[in-house]
Amino acid sequence: MPANALTGYRQTYVNDFTGTALPPGWDLFTGTASGDTGSQFGANHVTVSAGLLSLNTWKDPSYANEWVTGGLCQCGKPTTYGAFFVRSRVTGPGPTIVELLWPTNGWPPEVDFTETDGTTAGTAATDIWAENGGQDQIHLHVNMTQWHTWGVVWTPTSLLYTLDGKLWGEFDVADEVPHQPMTLNLQQQTWCTSNYACPTAAQSAQIDWVAEYSPTADATTTLGPFSPNSWVLDEALKSQILELAASIDTQGAESVAVTGYSDSKTKASEAKAVGEKRASSVKSYLLSALSNLDDSGVAVTATAANVTNPTTFTTTPAGRARNARVTVRLIQKPST
Repeated sequence: MPANALTGYRQTYVNDFTGTALPPGWDLFTGTASGDTGSQFGANHVTVSAGLLSLNTWKDPSYANEWVTGGLCQCGKPTTYGAFFVRSRVTGPGPTIVELLWPTNGWPPEVDFTETDGTTAGTAATDIWAENGGQDQIHLHVNMTQWHTWGVVWTPTSLLYTLDGKLWGEFDVADEVPHQPMTLNLQQQTWCTSNYACPTAAQSAQIDWVAEYSPTADATTTLGPFSPNSWVLDEALKSQILELAASIDTQGAESVAVTGYSDSKTKASEAKAVGEKRASSVKSYLLSALSNLDDSGVAVTATAANVTNPTTFTTTPAGRARNARVTVRLIQKPST
């Protein structure tokens, strides 16, 4: 996927690391890495040269000849939802490379869109959503010493993982998707005291470019899920609508079309009523949120869907659960 094109999104950041200095907006990691007392970050282990950002691991005499790695983040640039892409490779086995989203307040959540655990033959994508160990993880066999573009598209209801512009993994349980500001982090890490991801020779993780996107106002998003056959807005739904209102206020929208869907197995007229009430609930709360932002120029319509569902059929409980939501179409203001 090119660094300057993603349908339904606008590019908000791109950098291909020209020059010899770290670009503005990035903060270097120093000190002990979380999770392993033997893992150290050093500011001098991050370099920029020949069009590459490099995270370098070697036994550093300044740290008692221990393995020291490099890491950095856009700690001053948090965002909620969006798309993040990193083109990278590793020079060999040993330290793990992690490209991830990290919360600005507390932990979890954590979204790793590539993490090698020190190998070169594969990687994993992980969504950590609960302190008690709640997480989703998928693995991929791939040569990490070759150049690849890793990406995550983060929406209110899903995490889509991409490799070289193609989808390779998806988590779509809305309650397990982060709904708070997060930052892009890039890091190496050793886990020698845990007996894995421990180098035997100096290695580097090389980053060619980074690109980031925000949803455009002319796009469709999904809000949900609602409780079965309910149109009451719980706190999670309200939070999603508030995020949507903030996006509309920032990017601008001429009109908003809210379409409600039903998880009901009953006759069509009753299912349509549930969809209408869900759409109306979202419309009312969205208008109130926009008013609080002094943005009262957006026209919002609410209707029920004439089709069965937005994502899947209602013939199974899981299908009906996924259908307990509304879609929101944002129509961008014409440019002048």
